[in-house]
Amino acid sequence: MAKKSFVLDTNVLLHDPTALERFEENDIYIPIVVIEEIDKFKKNMNEIGRNARYVARYLDALRKEGRLDEGVKLGENLGVLRIVFSRKQVDLWPQIGNAADNAILNVALELTKEKEPHGEEVIFVTKDANLRIKADAVGVKAEDYKSDRVSIEDLYRGEVEYYCDGILISRIYREKVIERPKELELLPNQFVTLINAENPKNTAIARYYKTGEFGTDVIKLLTPVEDVWGIKPRNRQQIYAFELLLDSSVNLVTLVGKAGTGKTLLAIASGLMQVADQDTYKRLLISRPVIPMGRDIGFLPGDIESKMGPWMKPLYDNLDFIISRNEEYAVPSYRELENQNILQVEPLTYIRGRSIPQQFIIIDEAQNLTPLEVKTIITRAGEGTKIVLTGDPYQIDNPYVDASTNGLSYLVEHFKGESIFGHITLVKGERSFLAERAAELL
Repeated sequence: MAKKSFVLDTNVLLHDPTALERFEENDIYIPIVVIEEIDKFKKNMNEIGRNARYVARYLDALRKEGRLDEGVKLGENLGVLRIVFSRKQVDLWPQIGNAADNAILNVALELTKEKEPHGEEVIFVTKDANLRIKADAVGVKAEDYKSDRVSIEDLYRGEVEYYCDGILISRIYREKVIERPKELELLPNQFVTLINAENPKNTAIARYYKTGEFGTDVIKLLTPVEDVWGIKPRNRQQIYAFELLLDSSVNLVTLVGKAGTGKTLLAIASGLMQVADQDTYKRLLISRPVIPMGRDIGFLPGDIESKMGPWMKPLYDNLDFIISRNEEYAVPSYRELENQNILQVEPLTYIRGRSIPQQFIIIDEAQNLTPLEVKTIITRAGEGTKIVLTGDPYQIDNPYVDASTNGLSYLVEHFKGESIFGHITLVKGERSFLAERAAELL
């Protein structure tokens, strides 16, 4: 395969600071304007600022290996990195548009004219759709940065349907655990609905174990849980979700689904049962990213608890609903759970740097996280901790990610196949008929 040359836009490095290591043995060119733009973001105290500082440190360390204008080898099986000026200063709408964008595009245009006659392909990589259009208009091949993209239509669902004869269904009801049918390809902790091909009403639901206490390469009949802190599963996917949430051997669980499917409710009920009743974990920690829907209302007055109240209100709504249905323990409110150190609700902002052992952690609205933020959260897990991430990739409020690049989808795609991971996509809304119709029609 012929070597290619990639020209990177600023937004690629700010989106993924490790992008320089994603282009295999191909050469990378960074316009000097990109360095200037990265410098502007270095002081920001958000994810973009952290990424800018990472890139700056990375490039500074490369200077020890040689002159960046002449090219520095990035590592074994990687290409050469060069920082370049626009030498010819080709005019690209000098009085119109973003001057920095035009200067970056100038570099890509010059390299294209220089290398194409010799059969070398130059590709301009940017996450800016308008800049890709401008590149195409001047004859520069442009692509989106796709290293961390996950097609939402092809996202792993965590379950399959398998049509078989009635004998197999009768057998799993009788034996409870049977070997996996050879023609049925499954991933660890994936669920399967066995359907009688001659009588579709004759079904069974099972979970696949690649290895475990029930054997190797087997499927086990599921017995639905009847009640979890007053919450009962209402559909097949909710049964699957409870199976993963209540299994302490599955350390990482993701629940994806549209509004009203019960993602957060199931997770909180499962956490309360395992913390308050079973002592499997020491505390239930619930958090969510602080990202507004629509226009921000500005700064809020008061102490940290007062400021975070509106952000955490959806979580408290779920807690109130669960507690109101749980008459057995007669817990007056979530405040009592907090006073007993059973429950902790806090913003996601303060999780960096922590080590959290023996806790049941729920990260709500995880579709608003970047892949790097998700990595930061998962690496906080101490011994005996379980992490549950819930979210809807179609409802994203973070302007820096979308349905294909958000951290939740990225996590699902990269962890599927791991024995400590389980995922299910919830499809049926159970909040109300109105909420279900709105999710379908709007």
